[in-house]
Amino acid sequence: MNRTSRLLAVMLTLVSMAWAQSAPAQTPPPKQDAEQHHKMMEMDKQHMEAMKADVDKMKGSLEQLKTNVAKISEPTEKARWQANVDMWSVMVGHMEQMSKHMEAMGPGKGMMSPERVHHHDMDGPPPSSPPPTEPKPE
Repeated sequence: MNRTSRLLAVMLTLVSMAWAQSAPAQTPPPKQDAEQHHKMMEMDKQHMEAMKADVDKMKGSLEQLKTNVAKISEPTEKARWQANVDMWSVMVGHMEQMSKHMEAMGPGKGMMSPERVHHHDMDGPPPSSPPPTEPKPE
């Protein structure tokens, strides 16, 4: 029995030592997390502002393109440019939807948010968004 007790004590010691070695690494201090979160929120804000400015520029260019297409009298050429207008209308609509979706998610909740990057959620399917509500130009 004395031998069994020693064997049990040695086994418990070895198991506890192995368990202690496999403990997860310590998390960074909260101050670093807060600083990183603040930087990410600022980057998201700047990205949103840039995206809104790009959408506004695209809208202006699209309106100019529509005006120019209206002046074309040759049917084949007009159809070709109308296809461009249709394509860019879809693209601008998509950019607007993406901008609204990102804005609704709030700062720090975008695709590159710490939560999504940390948990590798970017590998999954993109979040679903409702289809555009604007009618398709014909």
